Amino acid sequence: MTCAQFDIKPLQTLLSRFGLTIVQINQQNPIPGSFWGEPEAGLINHAVYLRLDTPIHSVLHEACHYICMDQQRRITLHTNAGGDYQEENAVCYLQILLADFLPGVGRERLWADMDTWGYSFRLGSSQAWFEYDAEEDRQWLLVHNLIYNNNQPTWQVRNE
Repeated sequence: MTCAQFDIKPLQTLLSRFGLTIVQINQQNPIPGSFWGEPEAGLINHAVYLRLDTPIHSVLHEACHYICMDQQRRITLHTNAGGDYQEENAVCYLQILLADFLPGVGRERLWADMDTWGYSFRLGSSQAWFEYDAEEDRQWLLVHNLIYNNNQPTWQVRNE
């Protein structure tokens, strides 16, 4: 699912709860801050850059990097979100949770898109990983006060 197949307004509303803004780029232009290159989303400071051909999972992934990173990295954020293995997995977990807040997306669609893109997990699919192998990543989000015990977002960014 790309941004062209989706009403961007709910995405803007969702990400604004974390202090993020969306900057839509013309189709002919490169996407600033894109770590993977076009059509993947870009991340610079508190802005997520996208085009109509940018996948929704990519926008959510970059936004979750912003949410999960520490304040020091957030201050100098440009293209490469950095972070360690545990944080990367927490980002993947959180993007799945946030997909449920987007009408017409949801976790099932996100799992399918993540698998198609090539996310790789030990159990072979993003759904299997999320349901059976991601408890450590869920705990990371809890410790950093990014989700509640019921897996609902706290609507905060990491504050350390």
